[in-house]
Amino acid sequence: MKQFVLLAGLAVASLSAAAQTASPTSTSLTSPAQFLGYSVGDRFTPHHRVLAYAELVARQAPNRVKLIPYGQTHEGRQLMVVAVASEANMARLEEIRTNNLKRIGMMDGAPSAATPAIAWLTYNVHGNEAVSTETFLDVLYQLLDTKNGSGQSAVSQKILNNTVVILDPDANPDGHDRYVNWYNQMMGRMADPTPAAREHNEPWPGGRYTHYLFDPNRDWAWQTQEITQQRMALYQQWMPHLHGDFHEMGVESPYYFAPSAKPYHEDITKFQRDFQQTIGQYCSRYFDRNGWLYYTRERFDLFYPSYGDTYPTYNGAIGMTYEQGGSGRAGLAVEKADGDTLTLRQRIDHHVAASIATLESVADRAPDVVKEFGAFFDKARNTPVGAYKSYVIKSNGDAGRLKALQQLLDRNKISYGYAGKAQTVTGGFNYLTQQTDKSVSVAAEDLVISAYQPKSTLLKILFEPKSTLEDSATYDITAWSLPYAFGLQTYGFTTRLNPANSQPPVVSTSQSVTATGRPYAYLVRWQSMPAVQTLAGLLKQKVKVRASEKTFELDGKTYPSGTLIIPRAGNERFGDRFDALVRAEATRTGAELTPVSTGFVTKGSDFGSDFVTSLKAPRVGVVIGDGGLPPAAGEVWHYFDQELNYPISLFDGNALGNVEWNKLDVLILPTNYAYSRILNDRVLTALKSWIQAGGKLIAMERAAAFLAGKDGFDLKEKEDKNKDKDKKPTPVDSLKLYGDRERTAISDETPGSIYRVNIDTTHPLGFGLTGGYYTLVQNAYNFDFLKDGWNVGYLKGNNYVAGFSGKNAKEKLKNTLLMGVQSYGRGSVVYLADNPLFRGFWYSGKLLFGNAVFMVN
Repeated sequence: MKQFVLLAGLAVASLSAAAQTASPTSTSLTSPAQFLGYSVGDRFTPHHRVLAYAELVARQAPNRVKLIPYGQTHEGRQLMVVAVASEANMARLEEIRTNNLKRIGMMDGAPSAATPAIAWLTYNVHGNEAVSTETFLDVLYQLLDTKNGSGQSAVSQKILNNTVVILDPDANPDGHDRYVNWYNQMMGRMADPTPAAREHNEPWPGGRYTHYLFDPNRDWAWQTQEITQQRMALYQQWMPHLHGDFHEMGVESPYYFAPSAKPYHEDITKFQRDFQQTIGQYCSRYFDRNGWLYYTRERFDLFYPSYGDTYPTYNGAIGMTYEQGGSGRAGLAVEKADGDTLTLRQRIDHHVAASIATLESVADRAPDVVKEFGAFFDKARNTPVGAYKSYVIKSNGDAGRLKALQQLLDRNKISYGYAGKAQTVTGGFNYLTQQTDKSVSVAAEDLVISAYQPKSTLLKILFEPKSTLEDSATYDITAWSLPYAFGLQTYGFTTRLNPANSQPPVVSTSQSVTATGRPYAYLVRWQSMPAVQTLAGLLKQKVKVRASEKTFELDGKTYPSGTLIIPRAGNERFGDRFDALVRAEATRTGAELTPVSTGFVTKGSDFGSDFVTSLKAPRVGVVIGDGGLPPAAGEVWHYFDQELNYPISLFDGNALGNVEWNKLDVLILPTNYAYSRILNDRVLTALKSWIQAGGKLIAMERAAAFLAGKDGFDLKEKEDKNKDKDKKPTPVDSLKLYGDRERTAISDETPGSIYRVNIDTTHPLGFGLTGGYYTLVQNAYNFDFLKDGWNVGYLKGNNYVAGFSGKNAKEKLKNTLLMGVQSYGRGSVVYLADNPLFRGFWYSGKLLFGNAVFMVN
C-alpha cells in the first residue's frame, strides 16, 4: 500500500507540474476525455486519476475551484472534496462557510453578509456503484466549461452564481478501487453484455464496503469508520443546505429520485417535505426531455437516521437519495431482461442529469432554502421538537460507557455538560422501566443534555424511546435509541435543565493508579469496553489475569462478577516492569484501575479461590468469504483489529478443511448463507471433535440457526404447541389480495426492533450486564430454551420495547432463547441469535461479545 500511495502521489505531482505550464488565462478547460485519453464511460477510472483531473481543473480555473483534502482512507488513499462557485463567491468562500455556521448558532458571532445556498453532492459511498465517480468528472466539467456547447452553460452560470457546490468524487475510495481494479482486469477490448459473463459477477466481498467491510452509507450518525469520521468532521464545518447522495441498484430498475417513499420521520419539516417534490419536478423535466424511465415515492424512505439523505435532513438540509439501475453487475454494458443493453454511458448521463437538475432546483430557490435552513435552527434553539426538553444520563460509576456516548455526541456536534451538583428533579421518563418517575436524584457527575441547542432535532431523533412510524414498510431498522444501545440509565424531562459545567467535577479517590509501592494486585471492574480492551492488551503481553465469578467486597467497595484481578503472583517474570505495564495499559484504554494490598476479601471469594478463574489469551479465528454477509464478518474483524488491537485469523469458509484446529481456541461463525456447503459432514465432524477437546464455537445469527437441530448441538427451534394438526386449510384461507403481498409479508418481520433481554448475570456470558441488556432484533428466530445448557439471555411474554415488529414475529419472540451456552465435552458452544456488534454502534453488545470470547469456558 505504501507503494500505491507513492505512485499516486507521483502521478498527482507530475500533473501539478503540467498544470502549472498551462496558460492561467486560458478560457477553455481540459475535458475529462482529453485528460484521461478515453471518453468518460469507455472504462472505469481509478481514484487517483479522478483526483488528478480535479487538481488539473483547479489549476486551470483557480478562481472558481478549490480542492479541500480532508483525510485518508485505511488503505492510504486521499479523501478530497471539490468546491465550485462563481468568482465572486469563491473570493469569499471562507466567509460564506463561517457566516452559515454563525447564522445557525454553530459558531460564535453574527454573520457579516447573506449566504448563498450550499449544495453538497456525494458520489460513490458504495464503492462498486462506480458510475457515480465517473459522473463527477462530467458534472465538474459541465459546471465550469461555460463554452462547451452542451446547452448547460446558462444553467451552470446560474448554479454557480447562486450556489456554492461541494462535490465529493469518491466517498469510499478503498471500495471503489477494489471494484475498478477487479473490473479493469476482467474486461477485454469490447464489453461483454452477457449477464453470466465473469465481468458481471464480482467476487466476494465486492467493492461496496469499506476496508473493514462496513456499509458507509449506514454510518453517518454512528461514525464508526475512519472515512465517515473524517467526512463528517468536514460536513460539520460546512453544514450544507442541500445534500444529494448518488447510488446504484439492480440492473433491471429504472432511475429513482425524490420525492422519497414513506415513512417520513415525523420531525421532517413541511418545507423539507415540499422540496422533495420540487426536486422531483426538476429531475422529471430532464428525464422526460430524454424519454428516460424513472420512478418516485417507492422503496427508499426517510426514516433511519444514519443515511446520506436522512442524516442531512435531520441536520436541517434537504436530503435525497438517487438510484441508477446497474451497480457492480452492470460493468460497461449488460443485457437486461427486456433485451435492451444498459451501458455505463447511459448510467452516467442519468446521474449527470439528476445532479444538474438538483443543483438548478436549489439555485432557483436559494433565498428560500437559506431562509428555511436558518428557521430550522432557530426553532431548534428556542422551541425544540419533541416532548423532552432535557436528558440526564447517570454516570453510575461507568466512565467507559459515558465516554463512548460523549464521543458520539462530540462527533455529531451535540452539546452537553454536567449537573455540577446533587439535586432532585421531578417527572423524569425512565428509559429502563419505560415509566415516568415522580422524582429523579441527579448526581454532580451525571451528564445533562439540553434540547435548546442547534442540534436539537438530531438529539431528539437519536434519543427518542420509540420512533413514530407512519408506514410499517421500511427500508431499514426502525429503532436505534442511544440509551438502549449504550445501556445507560437515562431520563427524559419535559422541563428545561441546563448543564452547570462543561467539564466533569473532580471526584477525589482514596487510591490512585499512580500510587507508589507494590500492590498485591490491581482490580478492574468488568462493566464496559475499556475493561475488555485492558484485558485484551494484558493478555497479548502475556500478563496473567484472573476474573472473579462472584461479587466480592474489599476495602469497603463492592466489585461485581467478572471483575479483573491482575495479581503480582504469577507475573513475577516482569519484575519491576509489572506495575508500569499494568498502569500504562489502563491509561491507554481509560479503564479505572484500583490497586489493593491484599487478596483477603470481606465478602465473596478470596483471589486464590476456585471461583476466581485464570483467563488465557485465546487464539481466535472468524469465518469469512463466499456466502457470508460482508458486514457481519467485517464487524467481528473490526472489533478485534481496531477496537481491541488483538490478533485474529480470518479463515475463508471454503478452506476450513485445512485449519489446524490444535492452533485455535475460539472460532466465530458470523451470518453466512452457505454453511450447508461450508460445514459439510467432514468439516462438521472435525469441528465437533475440536470443541470436545476444549475449543469454543461462537455461532451468531444465521450460523446459530444452521446448527439448530444438528446432531450434537442442543439448540432447537420451538414446536408450535398451538397448531391444530387436524385442521386443514380451506379455500377461503387462500383468499388474499396480490396488492397486499408486501403488507402480508411484513407481519413475519422485525426489521431492527429493540427488546429488553432477561439476563442471567451470574453466568460468564452475562458478566457486567447488571444494569440490563437491550438487543436489536432483526430476525424473529424461534429458538427453544436449552434443555441441558445455560439459557443466559431470553425473552419472556412481553419484552418488546421499540421499533416495528410484525404480529407473527412478536408471537415467535415470546419465550425465546437469544443467548445460550452449551457445554460440549471440554469445550462449549455459544449461541447468539442477534448480532451484538451490529454496525459497530450497539455499544452494550461489545461487552457481551467480550464475554463470549474471553469469559465463557
